[in-house]
Amino acid sequence: MKLQRKTGAIWAIVILLFCSAAFWGFSRDERNFEISKNLNIYYTLFRELNLFYVDEIDPGDLVKKSMDAMLSSLDPYTTYIPEAEIEDFKLMTTGQYAGIGALISKHDKDVIIAEPYEGFPAFKAGLKAGDVLLEINGTKVTNKTTEDVSNLLKGQANVPLNIKIKRPGYNKPLDKKLIRENIQLKSVPYYGMLTDSIGYIHLNQFTDKAAGEIKAALIDLKSQHAKSLVLDLRGNPGGLLDQAIDVVNIFVNKGEEIVSTKGKVSKWDKDYKASKTPLDPDIPIAVLVNRGSASASEIVSGALQDLDRGVIVGNRTFGKGLVQTTRNLTYNAKLKVTTAKYYIPSGRCIQALDYSNRNADGSVGKIPDSLITEYFTKDGRPVYDGGGILPDVKVKTEMYSSLAINLIRNFMIFDFATLYANSHESIPAIKDFKLSDKDFEDFTKFIKEKKFDYKSESTELLDALKKSAKEEKYYEISSTEFDALAAKLSPNLDRDLTRFKDEISDLTAHEIVKRYYYQKGGVEYSLHEDKTLNKAIEVLENKTEYTGLLNGSIGLHARKLK
Repeated sequence: MKLQRKTGAIWAIVILLFCSAAFWGFSRDERNFEISKNLNIYYTLFRELNLFYVDEIDPGDLVKKSMDAMLSSLDPYTTYIPEAEIEDFKLMTTGQYAGIGALISKHDKDVIIAEPYEGFPAFKAGLKAGDVLLEINGTKVTNKTTEDVSNLLKGQANVPLNIKIKRPGYNKPLDKKLIRENIQLKSVPYYGMLTDSIGYIHLNQFTDKAAGEIKAALIDLKSQHAKSLVLDLRGNPGGLLDQAIDVVNIFVNKGEEIVSTKGKVSKWDKDYKASKTPLDPDIPIAVLVNRGSASASEIVSGALQDLDRGVIVGNRTFGKGLVQTTRNLTYNAKLKVTTAKYYIPSGRCIQALDYSNRNADGSVGKIPDSLITEYFTKDGRPVYDGGGILPDVKVKTEMYSSLAINLIRNFMIFDFATLYANSHESIPAIKDFKLSDKDFEDFTKFIKEKKFDYKSESTELLDALKKSAKEEKYYEISSTEFDALAAKLSPNLDRDLTRFKDEISDLTAHEIVKRYYYQKGGVEYSLHEDKTLNKAIEVLENKTEYTGLLNGSIGLHARKLK
């Protein structure tokens, strides 16, 4: 009976897949036969595997792995979502779930509170970043995965939770009681005035509340006499298409085309236009983007650029121009499947990688320069496809040192901020706080006591080069040069702490600020000495430069003479 249930479940999946494939219009007899044949092979293969494989297998897990592997051969965005992961999927699209309102993370063998969100149960109960979770309702969680712990913390709203924690710097565990609530994460964690006339809005995701939150923020900023706006989309991975359209519609006139989609099912192709009266079609806008700006962020920045409605500042965006549609499957599962590509008003597609034409090794290459096509904005500025949105004003990306990256990766800065916050009741206002020389000395002492050690990418590359030189028998004639270069590139903690003191101090101060002022404070602190933001302010304050960038007389997208 057990075997019959297993094979029956697999056969049901096979039939479902076959019916789905037939539904999508494989009309030719040869194609239908090929599908039927291969699904039958899959079923018989699994049946034999289940009967004769030497060890017991988990049929559900094995089938999911096979489906994941199949879908990953298409593109990274076409995914199978089992019923157990539906809540996580809803969180990505709505920003809403029932839980304690905190980000958790794995730290060695422990799961810790990485960031409590202000105003939610974890915050109300006094949980702090760095707290180690020991038990949840009597269940020990040491050595469990973050997924396991997350499942214990999430669930039905209004249910009490008893959580036992270990707080660094405290001798005894602490018991915390809280009640699970419906959590709605903000799409706009921070907005405010940068100068007397320039407002700022930080949008971190396109959930179903994104446009409404931006509209409310803009209304408030205008009441504070904002005459121009910085919209920060850096690190924003995207989200819902309708929210991207509504965000653009806040700034462009009704009837303007914002984006179109084209795919395999032509009847699904659609042109999306601004359908509402804009809140402010004239306010000067600078949109901040970087490599982490993707999908809906690229629709917003690309549409505003193509319509000559705003100046784009920063670095080229990610280049994710594929449309996903969610299809319902049996047993409450879903398939998120790529069905089309995005095209912004100039007609260009923002997709960077062509997953349908892979290299011989299976990798995916970017569109070559020879195939990049020129398009034109509404007022005639040249813009180009080839992946992502190229800003009107490019700002050089600041790279962190290898020391800083390793300090972050090894939780050194995080752990020091935890101890600092647990021993300091308060800190000055965000604009006045900075790490003192004494604090930096304490940080240096802290990481040395932790026996922190690190490698740099340069030394790893040098080791690889040295190995190749030895294999090719060139090392003996160049060993002196190798040794001299190794001496210069090898990490030296005292030297590097002195050399990168300002960078390390700033990162540490930022982490400490988040302990007292939470997500909103973290965003606000990150804006100081922000070169990209400062350039945007400079452009908005210089009407000649702003107008010149939009009319094509200056900048990366200057209009070509015809």
